[in-house]
Amino acid sequence: MDFSNRHVVVTGGTGALGTAVVAKLLADGATCTIPYQHKAEAERFAHRGDPSVTLIAVSDLADEAAVAKVYADITLWASIHIAGGFAPGKVAETAKAALMAQIDGNLVSCFLCCRAALNAMLAAGGGGRIVNVAARPALEWRTGAGMTAYTIAKAGVAALTVALAEEVAKDGILVNAVAPSIMDTAVNRAAMPKADHATWPKVEEVAATILFLASPDNRVTRGAIVPVYGKA
Repeated sequence: MDFSNRHVVVTGGTGALGTAVVAKLLADGATCTIPYQHKAEAERFAHRGDPSVTLIAVSDLADEAAVAKVYADITLWASIHIAGGFAPGKVAETAKAALMAQIDGNLVSCFLCCRAALNAMLAAGGGGRIVNVAARPALEWRTGAGMTAYTIAKAGVAALTVALAEEVAKDGILVNAVAPSIMDTAVNRAAMPKADHATWPKVEEVAATILFLASPDNRVTRGAIVPVYGKA
């Protein structure tokens, strides 16, 4: 896939999946803008210092002004929205603040980045690609038991993706999402040491699906929530 002379924003680009996505984008010639919230994230980022990478400190991607800063003054081809957060909790144990934290961190941030990306693409007039990251419970609601606030937020990301895809298809902007199951990362292995890690999808495999959806090679796929479950 050729991303030469194409600018891509990757939120959550300093995390495990984001780093894999950025690595593939850089190998395919892309220029990447990557917002980060914590200084330590930027300092340990594997592609820090690459001339094709711009790291931008942001306070909160659920804040309109912070998001506008990320998308200012770039000719955008694709925007990939990986940023988010997970918190377990049964409904009886989840206060409004915890619910809103999941909605802001996963859904509101995605919505605002979609809006900013869309406006940048419309201004450039060359079409583009938007790829969101939902989750398996967004498609299989029963699997969200015990993490209901997270499930609600990610289901919202899935609905946003499909509705937005319909809105902007005639503008040459294709919007899709992936829905991973638990991915094989160091953090997840530490949290679930007795799980069968061999069944979990690898971040590089999920990244490959994201890259296709974000690429000019994707000419017809829109409004899809693509399950990336591996053998899980």
